[in-house]
Amino acid sequence: MTKPTTTAGLSLLACGVATAAFAETINFDADRVGGLPAGWVAGVTGRGAFHWAIEADASAPSAPNVLRQSGRGEFPWCVKRGVAIADGYVEVKFKSLAGKDDQAGGVVWRWKDGDNYYVARANALENNVSLYYAQAGRRITIKYVDAPVAKDLWHLLRVEFAASRIAVALDGKRYIELEDTHIAGAGAVGVWTKADSVTVFDDFSYGGAGK
Repeated sequence: MTKPTTTAGLSLLACGVATAAFAETINFDADRVGGLPAGWVAGVTGRGAFHWAIEADASAPSAPNVLRQSGRGEFPWCVKRGVAIADGYVEVKFKSLAGKDDQAGGVVWRWKDGDNYYVARANALENNVSLYYAQAGRRITIKYVDAPVAKDLWHLLRVEFAASRIAVALDGKRYIELEDTHIAGAGAVGVWTKADSVTVFDDFSYGGAGK
């Protein structure tokens, strides 16, 4: 069930996330070039392949390394092991480099496995921000909103979530604010792309909300 969220509810959501019980930022600079980040696992929802790897990138917001996805699959994902957050936030800086079918950069949360999770993404090919949930391997749209997403530039994508409330922001501006109950309980967090998107990520941050 999806319904609009009140302004008051979102203000409470923002305050709750701001008082995070814990938070971590990962800049990938301590990881070996050519491999996955330490403690992360990668895969693809649906058909196709994925190729996630650490690489050097002088343009990185926190140089020298980024996490890059250059494979082709329906929905490639890469998540951090050992994380279980029900309420909190997740954010990442991303840059879309290429893609004829798609140029997407996204974050996942409440990730149960490769077939069940929430995902928010920004798309440089379509100039929009969108929110979905994946259930039993099917990606289901919750909402699309037009937004400027320039290719070859770094952007900041952030999601705050508490109970059924979800807020999605790009470069500091909120584009999606609603309630949804499809994926409940704690889950892992990570990053996501689509189709033939070639996307790089840096400064991945997440935290659990204080009570």
